[in-house]
Amino acid sequence: MKLLQNSGVPIYKQIADQLRTDILSGKMKQGEYLPSIRGLAQELRISVITTMKAYEELSNEGLITPVQGKGYYVNAQDSDMLREQHMRQVENSLNEAIHAARIAHITDDELKETLNALLEITRE
Repeated sequence: MKLLQNSGVPIYKQIADQLRTDILSGKMKQGEYLPSIRGLAQELRISVITTMKAYEELSNEGLITPVQGKGYYVNAQDSDMLREQHMRQVENSLNEAIHAARIAHITDDELKETLNALLEITRE
């Protein structure tokens, strides 16, 4: 797991985002246990509280479940829930892009053209 200290994104959010991606992509399977909170904190050289906050965020989203004395495991992901989670990620990313475009004074038409060009490139 890679963490960027100067990215402006809180460390707990970076951890949650990377684990979320692994779960939603199927890299982490249903029933698989996540690293222990303490173990991950030691591995990443961060606070246990930071790791706990990342796990709590994923738990609140229904992606993982805590088991007393065992840690956190990945929940089953039904296709509707997966789609909803992916849609939420897309919406968040698009909101960030819109915000950046507003700061840079990029027009809506320019932003749409950019999105269409990127969509076209990825179809190839």
